[in-house]
Amino acid sequence: MAKSALICGISGQDGSLLARHLLSLGYRVAGTSRDGDMMRAANLERLGIRDAVSIHSMATADFRSIIQTLDRLEIDELYNLSGQSSVGLSFDQPVETMDSIAGATLTLLEAIRFLGRPMRFYNAGSSECFGDIGDTPATEETPFKPRSPYAVAKATAHWTVANYREAYGLFACTGILFNHESPLRPERFVTQKIVRGAADIAAGRRDTLLLGNLDIWRDWGWAPEYVEAMHLILQQEEPGDFIIATGRTTSLEEFVAAVFAEHGLDWRRHVVSDPALIRPADLRYSGASPQKARERLGWQARTTATDVARRMAASGAGDAGWLAGGPSPALRSVGRG
Repeated sequence: MAKSALICGISGQDGSLLARHLLSLGYRVAGTSRDGDMMRAANLERLGIRDAVSIHSMATADFRSIIQTLDRLEIDELYNLSGQSSVGLSFDQPVETMDSIAGATLTLLEAIRFLGRPMRFYNAGSSECFGDIGDTPATEETPFKPRSPYAVAKATAHWTVANYREAYGLFACTGILFNHESPLRPERFVTQKIVRGAADIAAGRRDTLLLGNLDIWRDWGWAPEYVEAMHLILQQEEPGDFIIATGRTTSLEEFVAAVFAEHGLDWRRHVVSDPALIRPADLRYSGASPQKARERLGWQARTTATDVARRMAASGAGDAGWLAGGPSPALRSVGRG
């Protein structure tokens, strides 16, 4: 029989891309929303899979709602990708951030424990948990030093997953994903803001793009590849946590330059750094070592940060070619434990 998966947060970038990947592998895929009938399904529709997935009303803060949904659907794999997803917004909404990330993760795990079924659980971790570690690439053993409400919530969820794995024997894992982008990103994310801004400037709709600190460095990857790693994490014989990253760190300035170059523009003539857009606390450098994922999962990023910038710029200019990019056939047979 085909495996079944439930994705909490299916309407977001990662959720919709994961749904497409799992469908290509023959899964039965369901998703959740507080109100399934009113869920915005723009990303699923854009990927052409809205009619291929079922949507169910479930609130991750409501224990009874979770129990009823899991009991009815008989899920093999549960992917927890929901919750507040913006570092910047978390400074304005710290309570909502903690509740929607750490609180929801705890409630989902407790529901799985209560039902007592052999369900596999994936938790969306974050590179933000590491905080400012200098120029040393983070590994799975690097201590967490979170510097935002978002990072604190993600760190709490990470250790909750580890505790349920060790104390209760659940097959529960966290994927510590470093920055990963696609044209499905909302505009509040800086990469999409850059893409939209450059497209508007190229079209003559405006002349200036305001950004915060350009002297930050991140490991940017291509989101459609990262959801493949999520799936592989749950196919191992033993549960564990994995860093998912390219292993290469790029400055935001380089990312901006690559996007503007795709439009034949010199970014220096159009981009202005606005102090009002700088966060109360931010990381200057974030780097990773994805060695464990490469060795255990057979997964390796195939797209560099510059290529990510170019693909997003092409999409911002109206090129929808990236939509055809499904999972790599080579990855369908590796990392199965």
